[in-house]
Amino acid sequence: MKKMRQTLALLLAGALTVGSFAGCGGSKAGGETAGTETAGTEAAGTAASGSDTPLVIANDGMSEKFSPFFAESVPDQNIVDVTQISLVYNDRSGEFIYNGIEGETTSYNGTDYTYYGPTDLTITENEDGTVYYDFKLRDDLTFSDGEPVTADDIIFSFYVFCDPTYDGGASVYSLPIEGMEEYRSGMSTLASLLAAAGEDNTDFTYWTEDQQNAFWDAVNDGGAAFAQEIVDYCVENGVSEEGDVAGAAAQWGFDGLAADATAKDFFMAIGDKYGWSFTAMEAESAGSALSDLIPEDVYAYATEGVETGDAAANISGIQKLDDKTVRVVLTEVSAPALQTMDIQITPLHYYGDESQYDYDNNQFGFTKGDLSAIREKTTAPLGAGPYVFKSYENKTVYLEANESYYKGAPATKELQFKETAEADKLPGVVQGTVDISDPSISKEVMAQICSENSNGEVSGDVLTTALYDNNGYGYIGINSQNVKVGDDPSSEQSKDLRKAIATVISVYRDMVIDSYYGEAAAVINYPISNTSWAAPQKSDADYEVAFSKDVDGNPIYTDGMSDDEKYAAALDAALGFFEAAGYTVTDGKLTAAPAGAKLSYEVMIGGGGKGDHPSFGILTAASEALKTIGFDLTINDLADGTIMWDALNSETAEMWCAAWQATLDPDMFQIYHSEGGSANYYAIYSDELDELVMEGRTNTDQAFRKAVYKEALDFIVDYAVEIPVYQRQNASVFSTQRVNVDSIPQDLTTFYSYLNEIEKIQMN
Repeated sequence: MKKMRQTLALLLAGALTVGSFAGCGGSKAGGETAGTETAGTEAAGTAASGSDTPLVIANDGMSEKFSPFFAESVPDQNIVDVTQISLVYNDRSGEFIYNGIEGETTSYNGTDYTYYGPTDLTITENEDGTVYYDFKLRDDLTFSDGEPVTADDIIFSFYVFCDPTYDGGASVYSLPIEGMEEYRSGMSTLASLLAAAGEDNTDFTYWTEDQQNAFWDAVNDGGAAFAQEIVDYCVENGVSEEGDVAGAAAQWGFDGLAADATAKDFFMAIGDKYGWSFTAMEAESAGSALSDLIPEDVYAYATEGVETGDAAANISGIQKLDDKTVRVVLTEVSAPALQTMDIQITPLHYYGDESQYDYDNNQFGFTKGDLSAIREKTTAPLGAGPYVFKSYENKTVYLEANESYYKGAPATKELQFKETAEADKLPGVVQGTVDISDPSISKEVMAQICSENSNGEVSGDVLTTALYDNNGYGYIGINSQNVKVGDDPSSEQSKDLRKAIATVISVYRDMVIDSYYGEAAAVINYPISNTSWAAPQKSDADYEVAFSKDVDGNPIYTDGMSDDEKYAAALDAALGFFEAAGYTVTDGKLTAAPAGAKLSYEVMIGGGGKGDHPSFGILTAASEALKTIGFDLTINDLADGTIMWDALNSETAEMWCAAWQATLDPDMFQIYHSEGGSANYYAIYSDELDELVMEGRTNTDQAFRKAVYKEALDFIVDYAVEIPVYQRQNASVFSTQRVNVDSIPQDLTTFYSYLNEIEKIQMN
């Protein structure tokens, strides 16, 4: 059930990129300057002293993990973004900037923008298959405390992210970096070793008997209680029987437990799944935090490294070429690699121990396997970003301008991130408690924004609104193993069955999405966010509307058709697909299903039990239409959406509604590859699709990758396991009266927010 929280975030609710400021009728802090401006202190909007009026930004609840190594949530990451710098940055289209020192100009919406960053990047693909990533720092970089930024800081940062005990959200260690496996071998965490040794172990070579007893006391007490909460939750929600731990575990995504499994057995399975990283295991909580159930010293066992064998003294593929240049060597081409290795450049002198750093003698600023000193600074970040962290008080983070910021001292001297409830985000800007916010956009919110401005538009004398595509999309999914004919989910008959259902559902998308979102969302036809460079465009010669052809490959719809005519045509086409799938059709109605198929399927939707979901109206209309031809599409509107994730992880769901949160790179491995973390939701398991996915991630030529991904998208649509529904918009709302709107960057996108130029934003 919790899988999505650790992989690709699933949203219950995901439109066209528009200009920064649209009328009602119509990632990280990087940086750019338009036209011919130059990088440096003169690039700032005002003098170094800046405005004395604080700029207040609404933020969701923060957990004080403001560390560039351990930040988990978006609100905490916002603090990291304005206090740190990263190796490379991207432009408005999501493309990385390779020439950050002198600046690189790219065009967006017909306007040229020049982007700057802290490094130049050179990528070299060698004949032996290895790839060099050379990062060269600009000469004038300093951290906010005045210390220079050097190659040693980059190397220190890499070694923290690659430490065998690192348990933060980054996954640099998963890349095919030369020497990574050799460096990380020979060491495990104390928790994982104790779990593997068992409760009756008598060999105390690597730990004491007291440590072993403490660990197993914690497992038998707090660990079992943690698992029991999950069991109780499943029983309360009617998905398992009282006392059936194995059944509850299966519903939670942990199959294979013995019929007489105990809560302790369940907890052991959770531990095994996460390599006994207690922090990662928190994702499975059904209530209590694991950190509250087991002693603090035992919890630390999960991050305490124990040497158990030989290991390389360094990562041979992370190399210092000179004081300003670092090379990372990959053993093979990996298209998503740059996104993964785009780490923050953190100060060795602050987060590490300079006395423990000697590159030539394989010392990298801390003791391998002990990140405790780095963790101690989690709540107090320091970096080279535009702002300097001062404090977190009364649910507000207070920051001051970094006068030595390489792109110029920020125009506004004081910055605050204030925790703000969703319901208060828009009123907060109107009433003056915050100056910038990001309310969730709906038809009602858009109307409210327009009503505040005297011109009736989304940008006016009270509020200025920037609308841009959300980096994700809404969809309706189908598990091919549970919706098929016979035993083969890949057969033409099985695909025809799913296409029959999808054809009727898809025809109602335009009407319902317009009703729910208005101009704040648009219908999409491929299972990919419109924000991605890999997304097919309507202007492409082979672009097609999803599920718009009949069983013979002919267009279902013609120009000039009314909505009612389209609905009738879709239903008629569905009958053709049902008949081809082997259903008995008599007088325009289904009277019998073929072996392995049914006349009724269930679709789960997290509408809170009251239909509050953008796809609910689509399903309702489709269900009523299908009923007229003898097919029952049962809508299960869940008050508690977690039941749906249980069904997805246990592979019992037939159909469901959700949304994907996308990433900068369109790599499809995690969602569609047979070995990806979410492949079981669709149950495709196709060698053909796997090959396409791997072709796309092992080639760096964007044109080639786009063509390959188009083939993969066509395959997915043809397999009929995912109905693309909508691309919604996000919004940044500014106070026109308090923020100088001329200082807000133009053409905001999901990849380029106002935080990318936070140093330029001025107050009135």
